[in-house]
Amino acid sequence: MPVVVPPALAASLAEALGAEGRAWSARLPALAEELIERWELRPDGPVAHGVVGLALPVRRADGTPAVLKLQPVDEETAGEPLALRAWDGRGAVRLLDHEPTSGSLLLEALDASRSLLDLPDDRTAVGVIAALLRELTHHQAPGSLRTLSGVADGLLLRAPEAVAAHVDPDERRLLADCAAALRAVRAEPGDRLLHWDLHYGNVLAPLPGGDRAPWLAIDPKPLAGHPGFELLPALRNRWDDLTATGDPARALRWRFDLLVEALELDREVAAAWTLARVLQNAVWAVEDGEAELDPAQRAVAELLSQGRS
Repeated sequence: MPVVVPPALAASLAEALGAEGRAWSARLPALAEELIERWELRPDGPVAHGVVGLALPVRRADGTPAVLKLQPVDEETAGEPLALRAWDGRGAVRLLDHEPTSGSLLLEALDASRSLLDLPDDRTAVGVIAALLRELTHHQAPGSLRTLSGVADGLLLRAPEAVAAHVDPDERRLLADCAAALRAVRAEPGDRLLHWDLHYGNVLAPLPGGDRAPWLAIDPKPLAGHPGFELLPALRNRWDDLTATGDPARALRWRFDLLVEALELDREVAAAWTLARVLQNAVWAVEDGEAELDPAQRAVAELLSQGRS
């Protein structure tokens, strides 16, 4: 049976990439069939998809489960096979094969029905993220990856417009503080291998009966840089768990302290890179027509900018 592109994925590709996205969507079925034949795979379940990528459960020739991941190659996804090879299954999903021309990946199968979003205790979930980040950022980044220094320079160029676009004067002040924090650490961008998108939904359990680690990271957007730039997703996601405590600022500080301690980071430097990440999200939001910080990111910025000169 031929692979069918889900209508929601086709629409998302067209919205995100325009004509290029529509063209890529049109050639997806043929690409999938080509790789299924080349890698001797057998489709083994319904497809899943993200914003631009398609994931097809398959069985390999020896019967083991795997996932065929098809996605356009851009500056965020180009480094994924490099990162997965460097990690070699330590803390992350294992790369089984890679087709360089199309950027297609054959990955070990994990349990997509169990992510860190499903853990009832958010503190346990934060601890898992911290341990994974410690493992993943232990590795030096491959030399060909895009760098945090380049990302930082681009952010500083775009920051003034993003700051000015915010109507709320308190948010303009916060974002100006974020830009100042980034300038303070820009000279030492780091060389660790960063995942860059390690939120709770990007951590899955292995398939039942396996002997892998209990939790593994998926879907990296690799970057060479300082581990402090990794913390924001773990701070701002599962925000309802923080508000449910009645004192979200205190709970947020607990998350930040745990992450900093687990990764053995300088607290002030980690705070500065986290503020830089808030700035990055604000720049993206303004470019998409939004000029207001969401409550979670505003709380992070307020907490970590306190006491900065």
